[in-house]
Amino acid sequence: MNQHTGTWVRDSGVTVTGSGDVYIGTQLQDSDKPAFRRVAEDQLRRLRYALVSPPRMGEARAVLADSGTVILDGVPGSGRSAAARVLLHEHHRDSGVFHELLPDDEEEDELSLHDATLVGTGDQLLLDLSAADDHRWAAAQADLPALRKAVHEQRAHLVVVMPHRGVLDPDLQYCRVVLERPPGIGVLRRHLRLHGVPPEQYLRPDGTVTGFLTANRPMREIAEFADLVRRAREAGQPGDGFGQWCEAAGRARNDGRREAAALVTKLREAPQRALLIAVSMLHGAHADVVHRAAEQLLSTLGPPSEGDSPLQHRDLAERLLEISATAAPNGQVRFEKLDFDSAVRAHFWDHMPDLRPHLGPWVASVVELNDPHVVTLVRDVLVERVAGEYLRTGRADGLGALVERWCAGTTSRPRLEAAVHALTLGLADPVHARDFRRQIYQWCANRHLDGELAQVLVRVCADVLATSHPDQALVRLHHLARRERDTTRARQALCDLTARSRRLHRVLLDRLARSDFSPGHLRIFLQASDPELLTLRPGTSHALVDEQGAQRSLTTCWHAVLTELPPQKWQDEARRWLHWAAVGTGPHGGLLLDLLVSAAQRCTEKRGKVFALLYACARDAERTGPADAARAAEITGLLLHKISAAQGIAPATPPTTSSRGTRP
Repeated sequence: MNQHTGTWVRDSGVTVTGSGDVYIGTQLQDSDKPAFRRVAEDQLRRLRYALVSPPRMGEARAVLADSGTVILDGVPGSGRSAAARVLLHEHHRDSGVFHELLPDDEEEDELSLHDATLVGTGDQLLLDLSAADDHRWAAAQADLPALRKAVHEQRAHLVVVMPHRGVLDPDLQYCRVVLERPPGIGVLRRHLRLHGVPPEQYLRPDGTVTGFLTANRPMREIAEFADLVRRAREAGQPGDGFGQWCEAAGRARNDGRREAAALVTKLREAPQRALLIAVSMLHGAHADVVHRAAEQLLSTLGPPSEGDSPLQHRDLAERLLEISATAAPNGQVRFEKLDFDSAVRAHFWDHMPDLRPHLGPWVASVVELNDPHVVTLVRDVLVERVAGEYLRTGRADGLGALVERWCAGTTSRPRLEAAVHALTLGLADPVHARDFRRQIYQWCANRHLDGELAQVLVRVCADVLATSHPDQALVRLHHLARRERDTTRARQALCDLTARSRRLHRVLLDRLARSDFSPGHLRIFLQASDPELLTLRPGTSHALVDEQGAQRSLTTCWHAVLTELPPQKWQDEARRWLHWAAVGTGPHGGLLLDLLVSAAQRCTEKRGKVFALLYACARDAERTGPADAARAAEITGLLLHKISAAQGIAPATPPTTSSRGTRP
């Protein structure tokens, strides 16, 4: 997501969808797609550094290297999912991509796990079924033989995380490796080292650490405790050491909620509590932002009171001291106690449910503040904190509804960016990611999209979902693209996605060939049938257009285009094919012409007219194409011969080869 200042452009009006179509008004800034991919790659690299290899990790590596598949088992919290990602990252190649597979019951029109087109050459595939019930696990196992066959044929790698205590088929037992928990102290020290804590500090024995690790903590909790120690070190006094940092982290973890409740009970006035909430949600932001946000919250909750002059009000420093917070010399406002902001947020969210509906509009008003201190980081952190409360309490549907409200009516760019960020957080949440994928699918495929939700979904699918679930991103972008009007953002994002992957390009062509050939579908096809991409051979012995399945899809779709669309809608794309055939694509030039002629031949009632239109396109392409005139005329002659052969008035064998010595 690009950074931007506190100014934005408001839309003069919002166009509402009709009859299932999607219209877009206010525009998000252009996304930085490589940035999202870099973040995902950086996270994988950091995960590799942070992971303490559990016992039998070496065995898992060997099984994956030998068979291309490993099935990981182990107790919950032992780091199975992290180990799976690290194993796949170690097999990263230029020819393949990492993506996560989903069980068949999650998607309504998604490829099945036994469909070979799920697997591309050199791909790294993760099938995380650690939380699956017996039914879903049994269904997935039934598809594993076909999936493993495709993995082997494509020289890919597959890691399956099975549910603990799940029953595994005897034929798959040789792929199973039971990972054991790594030592908790080793995991904690690895995280502390990555946080920059000196070894002479974290190698000391400490009672707080010993007490914390007495229980078999999940790897996630150990990582969170290490982060608290880091923050305690950063906020501590110069003379503090490891013991003081760990003690502060322990207090924050164990006592924060109780202390927050006591403070809220003590502060009875609305302005006091509004400031307390503002500091907790904007912890670390500038005092000016915190002050304005507190005033905004009071305004959101009710009409402002007409009280005394501002000169009679208590100053902000006094009010901050009252809630155990201070403003640093640089203006940043923080609570005095470590992690107290999260305790305050949780208290208000859990114990004042009537406040929740007001927080969404308030957050939207804060991200829209035209203040030099309201930078992208402040907006993002604010959204993360309100989204965190929804996710912590299992209210994924509530966060989805909040995103819809942020996109409705007269909106703004910061509000739309906030919606993108909220959905990104939902998709990254290990517990609720499935709910958000389903919600996004329903929006894209079935819902009447009001306001600017459509372009938010385009951004999220193209830049976020595509990094880990490209097939799911393709499905959702396809639905958006077939419905959109007055914009081509979804269609462009869909074509950009498939241009990076021959496998996805093949999947899209197949979906289009099985569609209802509505105008929206045909517009997608005309853009997705770029002849240059179809004839590329990126690291393989053949091009996509050489595959019989792709040829069937192309012929079927071209037939629908020639039958259903007026000539002015498809002639430009036909000329593009003719231009590319003339440039010099070896045997593919003739193949492109064959596909066009074969599609035209199926137009039984309009066959003669369509043949004439194709020939006219070829004559026009002679004048407009990049190839020399002789080569372009040769392609026109070859097309005419193929048309004549299709009509039975010329032999199937083309005329003599060109002066270049090759037959088009």
